[in-house]
Amino acid sequence: MSRKIIVFDTTLRDGEQVPGAKLNVQQKIEIAQQLKKLRVDIIEAGFPASSEGDFRAVQEIARSVGDSVSITALARAVKSDIDAVYESVKIAQDPLIHIVLGTSNIHVEKKFNRSKDAVMEMGVEAVRYAKTLLPHVQYSTEDASRSDFEYLWSTIEAVVKAGATMINVPDTVGYAVPDEFGDLIRRINDRLKNLNPDVILSVHCHNDLGMATANTLAAIKNGAEKVECTINGLGERAGNASLEEVVMGMKVRENFYQCHTNINTKELLRTSMLVSHLTGLDVQVNKAITGANAFAHSSGIHQDGLLKDKQVYEIMSPEEVGADSMELILTARSGRHAFKNAVEKLGFETNDAADFEVLFAKFLELADAKKEVYDHDVFYLVANHRTLADSSKHLYELESFQVVSNDLYPTATVKLKKGEEMLKGSAVGEGPIEALYDVIKTLVGLDVHLKDYKINSISRGKDAVGRVNIRIEYMGKTYSGRAMDTDIIKASALAFLNGVNAVMLDLVAVG
Repeated sequence: MSRKIIVFDTTLRDGEQVPGAKLNVQQKIEIAQQLKKLRVDIIEAGFPASSEGDFRAVQEIARSVGDSVSITALARAVKSDIDAVYESVKIAQDPLIHIVLGTSNIHVEKKFNRSKDAVMEMGVEAVRYAKTLLPHVQYSTEDASRSDFEYLWSTIEAVVKAGATMINVPDTVGYAVPDEFGDLIRRINDRLKNLNPDVILSVHCHNDLGMATANTLAAIKNGAEKVECTINGLGERAGNASLEEVVMGMKVRENFYQCHTNINTKELLRTSMLVSHLTGLDVQVNKAITGANAFAHSSGIHQDGLLKDKQVYEIMSPEEVGADSMELILTARSGRHAFKNAVEKLGFETNDAADFEVLFAKFLELADAKKEVYDHDVFYLVANHRTLADSSKHLYELESFQVVSNDLYPTATVKLKKGEEMLKGSAVGEGPIEALYDVIKTLVGLDVHLKDYKINSISRGKDAVGRVNIRIEYMGKTYSGRAMDTDIIKASALAFLNGVNAVMLDLVAVG
């Protein structure tokens, strides 16, 4: 009989801890809404005790999608953290408090500088307190894969007796290997079922040795009932177990694992693309399940076999994960119907006729510049348009610009619009981008510092759309800006301006 595996997504908490992946509240809500479409069971929305901004984000996610998805957030084993989680998730229909505390010798001795008994009692008291607030409490035994087994089990036994309803066993530093981790989960599962069969056993694996997916699947095979994953495998250091890989591993090899999930796999590619777009972190082309080449075949032998029967070289169809086996290439002559079909195919709505006309005009502009428009182009065009339309933080708009590049005096002239006010200026720099950014800094009157600048292509062809990701620093805080265009200089200007607008929004919020 096939077991149902609970899917816990931590993209908005562990995934967002990747340097440069900081999301604002609106972006987090957009991802949470897509995770709802994906039908994940639990969303870990953040770490509310870390900042007022994170608290508000968790609260807004609980409000916007908490009617049908269980919402949780992370707390250390201290009362103030637990209170922050409770206050931020309590409006959800099925809220959950998630407590984490280390169990390995190195965590107990070096991180906490306390005795094992004292650390265990901290965990017990935290669970007891959390249970006075909500009925569902998850306890994570941080660094479990490097813990002494008997101490690990004693901790699990103690917090279950204190009221924990889920026990999560993390491979926090990606140290485990599948056989070893599977055996650890089997031993814990055997004891846990004797202690309290209603308690859910969960795993959270990191990818430092490239085995997060393998370790997670080994845990499922050995009795784990819940898996913690992130979209695209985002997370600390080398990342977490990739949700799409774990889910499709169970689906394709269901006869082996005898397990299933509630995940709508046809939303996997769209979810991956949305997270990549909003975080600015690209998916490697040969990434399993959602990489651009995941279903591409260039070898003549492979192509010949596929033409005879797809099963010769494909163990799953592109359609299962939301990709098309045949991509329709659009041009300026494709017309509204073809464009509308491409937009809807990617999961976007086109009900607003006026908004669609604005979007179609942008498509024609892109098609004229690029000649051939692919699915990735359409996705980023629509996603960027909706972000601009829905967000109030684009306080400055780029009206026009001119950049002259040479080896003597690279110069940039920029015209910005802020409300009804027009701002115009010029600057000289060591290069065209420095000149461009210097004049924008002067016009907006903010002493921001560029920390990181990255440019890459997001589609195919010599006229591919370029995406620019930047990070700027202002008053000790780091802000991200992203933009795309066939003109990389324009994309660079827009990305910098988006970063500046994020600063402006912060300044407005503060006072």
